Amino acid sequence: MVLSKTASESDVSIHSTFASRYVRTSLPRFKMPENSIPKEAAYQIINDELMLDGNPRLNLASFVTTWMEPECNTLMMDSINKNYVDMDEYPVTTELQNRCVNMIAHLFNAPLGDGETAVGVGTVGSSEAIMLAGLAFKRKWQNKMKAQGKPFDKPNIVTGANVQVCWEKFARYFEVELKEVKLSDGYYVMDPEKAVEMVDENTICVAAILGSTLNGEFEDVKRLNDLLIEKNKETGWDTPIHVDAASGGFIAPFLYPELEWDFRLPLVKSINVSGHKYGLVYAGIGWAIWRNKEDLPDELIFHINYLGADQPTFTLNFSKGSSQVIAQYYQLIRLGFEGYKNVMENCQENARVLREGIEKSGRFNIISKEIGVPLVAFSLKDNSQHNEFEISETLRRFGWIVPAYTMPPNAQHVTVLRVVIREDFSRTLAERLVIDIEKVLHELDTLPARVNAKLAVAEANGSGVHKKTDREVQLEITTAWKKFVADKKKKTNGVC
Repeated sequence: MVLSKTASESDVSIHSTFASRYVRTSLPRFKMPENSIPKEAAYQIINDELMLDGNPRLNLASFVTTWMEPECNTLMMDSINKNYVDMDEYPVTTELQNRCVNMIAHLFNAPLGDGETAVGVGTVGSSEAIMLAGLAFKRKWQNKMKAQGKPFDKPNIVTGANVQVCWEKFARYFEVELKEVKLSDGYYVMDPEKAVEMVDENTICVAAILGSTLNGEFEDVKRLNDLLIEKNKETGWDTPIHVDAASGGFIAPFLYPELEWDFRLPLVKSINVSGHKYGLVYAGIGWAIWRNKEDLPDELIFHINYLGADQPTFTLNFSKGSSQVIAQYYQLIRLGFEGYKNVMENCQENARVLREGIEKSGRFNIISKEIGVPLVAFSLKDNSQHNEFEISETLRRFGWIVPAYTMPPNAQHVTVLRVVIREDFSRTLAERLVIDIEKVLHELDTLPARVNAKLAVAEANGSGVHKKTDREVQLEITTAWKKFVADKKKKTNGVC
């Protein structure tokens, strides 16, 4: 969805030196032009504007894959005109999706017998996969409550406050109360003990995160499973677990095979994973996998026949491209277990190089963990002069897109910078980034602290103002800087 605003009079048309060779009048920006233009001109106009976008390879905010092998790019372009939903027309593509589902289910240790087919579906990213898994939990809970003659109008789901926004969307869109375990200083993931305490008879599931967006840390799914088993025995409930493995699902099996987080744990009934993150496919593919058929209610599956054959479908959308499904299959057979392991080990090693370089500066605390998603999250030890938002903003001058953000409640006074290490982020780039961070720090040290200076002046002009604590000062600085960045972004259209 694009949130737009009306252009100003000075911003009505798109002008292009190249286009002027073919087009003698300016093109309207927000209205379809009356006449056609040559294909060369249309290409050049769009290409010129796109040059102002950031470089995807230097976008260290994103977990999403930004590089694939040329052979896979060719496969994707060759299949870009295939609508995946036409299963009867494209049976091979459907077969490739089914192979991917089974490969991923086996990777996650699904309890499949010989010749048994896994239960799962390809989705448009983990957001759709989470919606589908959540709907399955909600419907199963409703059916159970109806059978027991109990109210079924107030379902809830327990998560940590560190969950991705798609969980909030699910709760709001499908009318499920979201019960969040608040964070605390030094512990930025869901506490299993606190999560189980929040579980009640109306809890449709507890959602654990394998790879927090905030700091890459894996939540303790094994501990959650054990505690929930005990609570279920005491109460007679059967509260299940969903694992949001969007980031970590293609990491843990290769780097931490002994870690129990998947279908080896009896209460884990479904798992989602993003093929377009560490599954190494371009944006647009996710996977939802269920433990067995009983965990996916039949009434959620629709059967259609107006495309030429009876086709079962369980998705929120209908049409979607086939390219990402084919690309996922390419990666799975091209790399195999050995190849994925090598890629993940290389990412882990480059994260170590970056972490050590940042630590050597002596200016930062490392917030991320060594076991988890290969990323480095860090915050300033001393932010009395400059803060993380200023560092993030200044790094953009070197081409780097490094996000700065505040932690969720109750740790919102902590501000963090985060660098995600993807397959295409080399050791050379890691070393280069450390050098550029040091340059930014040196530059900021020689400049007056803009936000702090304003706050200091405002406080000096006040009378009878109490002395603020370090936490209050940091919150004021963070709020002021976030407003500064938000005001800058208002000048452009927003995309969500």
